Amino acid sequence: MCFKGLKWYLALKHLLLLHFFLETSIQARSEHPVLMVSGSNVSLEISNLPDNHQSLTWFYTSNQKIVEWESNTRKPHYYKNKFKDRVMLDLQNGTLYIYKVQKEDSSTYLLKVLKEDGTEEQRWITLKVFDPVPKPDIKIKTQEVNNSCILSCESLDQSVNYTWITDSRTFPEELQKSILEFAIEPQNHYSSYMCQVSNPVSHNSHTVNVTSDCKLVQSSGVAWISVWLVVMVPTILGLLLTQDKLS
Repeated sequence: MCFKGLKWYLALKHLLLLHFFLETSIQARSEHPVLMVSGSNVSLEISNLPDNHQSLTWFYTSNQKIVEWESNTRKPHYYKNKFKDRVMLDLQNGTLYIYKVQKEDSSTYLLKVLKEDGTEEQRWITLKVFDPVPKPDIKIKTQEVNNSCILSCESLDQSVNYTWITDSRTFPEELQKSILEFAIEPQNHYSSYMCQVSNPVSHNSHTVNVTSDCKLVQSSGVAWISVWLVVMVPTILGLLLTQDKLS
């Protein structure tokens, strides 16, 4: 009988502890990821912030604080780290403003909110910062074995997506990678090929002209125009001066 009573006591104690844990447990909500280009300003906004909160604390990582505010103080306390002088906390809605973000600022940020009833609520929001995509370089070579032309698109940023376009026509998805190979067929040949590289926040491109025998077209037109101007302008001026003297 005593053994049964002890079992009931332990079960009741367990239920009470579980109820207490549920009442005071941390509620976790995650916000949508924020994607930004480096050098820009970002606002980490938290929706449905609890009313009459007693304190707000933003974390860069789970143990690195950025800023902390308590209701009995007038101003937030900004911690001395890499965010010093680059962040501002909005006490009304808990938004964290970060200025001139860099790739190193990418992280899952945590906001801890101490509510009026003494319970704590946590919110997470992921920030991903990307550098602007640099202009890619295109190299070309001929594959004599199967009479094909190979274009390779090289980017300093390795985590980019590739898109090949020729004469306003986009290649199929299975060909959208750093290397483009196509058969040399003069009747189906497209002279202009563009490689566009992109990440979630920026893109860049490079266009080349290719001859039917898989060679890059040299941009000699500009040089030819320059030579033409050097030769013809003095000649034209001389003719105009001669005509003016004769008249």
